[in-house]
Amino acid sequence: MSRKATIDTLFVKRSDAGNTSVSADKDRVRTGAISAMGTSLKELTEGAKAAARLQEQIEAGAAVVELDPSVLDSSMVRDRLISEIDTSFDALVESIKASGQQVPILVRPHPENPQRYQVAYGHRRMRAAAFLGLKVRAVVRPLTDNELVVAQGKENLDRRDLSYIEKALFARRLEDQGFERTVIMTALSTDKGDLSRYISVARMIPEPLLQAVGPASKVGRSRWIALSDRLAQPRGDKIVDEVLKSDEFRRLDSDGRFALLFEALTKTSRKPPSRARSWTNRAGQKAARIELRVDRTILTIDESLVPAFGSFLVDHLDDLYDRFLKAKQEEGDQPITS
Repeated sequence: MSRKATIDTLFVKRSDAGNTSVSADKDRVRTGAISAMGTSLKELTEGAKAAARLQEQIEAGAAVVELDPSVLDSSMVRDRLISEIDTSFDALVESIKASGQQVPILVRPHPENPQRYQVAYGHRRMRAAAFLGLKVRAVVRPLTDNELVVAQGKENLDRRDLSYIEKALFARRLEDQGFERTVIMTALSTDKGDLSRYISVARMIPEPLLQAVGPASKVGRSRWIALSDRLAQPRGDKIVDEVLKSDEFRRLDSDGRFALLFEALTKTSRKPPSRARSWTNRAGQKAARIELRVDRTILTIDESLVPAFGSFLVDHLDDLYDRFLKAKQEEGDQPITS
């Protein structure tokens, strides 16, 4: 008899002296525990395999996954101006509510936090899903910073839903964050000339004002430039402040807000001079009218009352100007001579 058999015989004999049914129960418990452990290990193995397959799909950019909006961060460069009154966003919310999110967004693993993701495009769909309390359908793809902003720009251009000023602001923000102009041109599908004009317009107008007005989808480059010109006029800042605080401004959509602000600034630029007076000659006749404006002085002479006086002034402008310079020097002022 082998050593193992001998030991088995000893233990079997001792157990026989006790309760045979207890041994059987123990065997059944041991068998059940091993079986349950095997099932758990199998589930863990299958779960690991599924996670690995999902990771492979994510890395290949082929999987559409569902993500909680709370783990999503916006792109490093915002491309949109949010409007408080936006009927197109309201329509998007209703569409997703009725039919679900049909088009997934594009995200990348967050470069600084492995538990989060960063959106390349689909910010409006993300906002709509968050508003509805839904998860966001997304394609996860590893992207460099350049690849992210190019994908972001091209998606918006393909969908044709960025306004002129949003494109301009996006270009300016990209440049401010150090992206090369070649990358920005690719993102906006534009050339050097147009890119320079985009950035120039976006730098003419303070960003807080752009945020207040919103995307103004019906307003093009020329109107934004005209608005920037009117902002530079006297009291321009005060007029803007008054308009932005008005109830009418808050009730309007983005295009309406632009129109209201533009009209307010235009009306002011057409107002008569703030100061005007007449010059009376020694005979008591009002022979000239002087209009004092911020950027110019207009002198109108009534030639019927003082014939040839206008010509005399023109002929003696150099002498008068020399006297003006001398007086300023004596007062300690340095007049502009250019």
